[in-house]
Amino acid sequence: MQERDERRDRSEEGGPRPSAEIGIIGGSGFYELLEPWWRGEVPTPYGPPSDAVTVCVVEGRRVAFLPRHGADHGVPAHRINYRANLWALRSMGVRQVLAPCAVGSLRGDLAPGRVVVPDQLVDRTAGRAQTYYDTGAVHVSFADPYCERGRAAVFKAASERGEDVHDGGVMVVVEGPRFSTRAESRWFAGAGWSLVNMTGHPEAVLARELALCYTSVALVTDYDAGVERGNGVSQEEVFRAFSANAERLKGLVLETARTLETARDCACADALEGMELPFRLP
Repeated sequence: MQERDERRDRSEEGGPRPSAEIGIIGGSGFYELLEPWWRGEVPTPYGPPSDAVTVCVVEGRRVAFLPRHGADHGVPAHRINYRANLWALRSMGVRQVLAPCAVGSLRGDLAPGRVVVPDQLVDRTAGRAQTYYDTGAVHVSFADPYCERGRAAVFKAASERGEDVHDGGVMVVVEGPRFSTRAESRWFAGAGWSLVNMTGHPEAVLARELALCYTSVALVTDYDAGVERGNGVSQEEVFRAFSANAERLKGLVLETARTLETARDCACADALEGMELPFRLP
């Protein structure tokens, strides 16, 4: 019956918009998921998302996929419409988001090719629109930026696939598009932070403001400038490392989506409990 329903719901590009349970926001080198059975534009009050949203079926579950940089990597990190991206996914029914991304390592033991599921975040960006709540007193708890149930699901999926995934670490998010200086990189490492990235904020906090579960799945592509000797990090190095590990990361994310529990009894679901919001959520 479910397969017949999926065939009935299948539409041409731009046709009736379906709902989805899980959202995946693809990072650098992660521009498509599976063959989609729906693809379309999803308008939002904040303008268009980075690209059209595609919906795939993963073992009977509808999964919405959105490349955060666009399908051709035309949108740099500091120009991504993060508010539109998260709003679009929620408006389609998504309540759980998996967010694969590329990161630089600030630790010698986290080598390129390693997958890390961070548990903390530090914001070093500037000038990005980072909230939906420009009016009213809406102060959302963000002490633990990532969903614990989502993180647990990644580890379970990794175990089933025989993947060695590192548990925990602080991801510092920089403005970009340049990479860090050696001094900045050493400063970050000296503070005890593990990873450096350009897209994790405000994506994570906007997900929390929409009461979405958000889980970052980070692929180490390089040692950051303060760890590495020589010429430092290059774009070519990052893209090459991500390309070499893209299918492996995709497999882990798909396995997580397949096994992620639908019920949400985590703090993310209750993030807006008792608050008076200035608008109605989608």
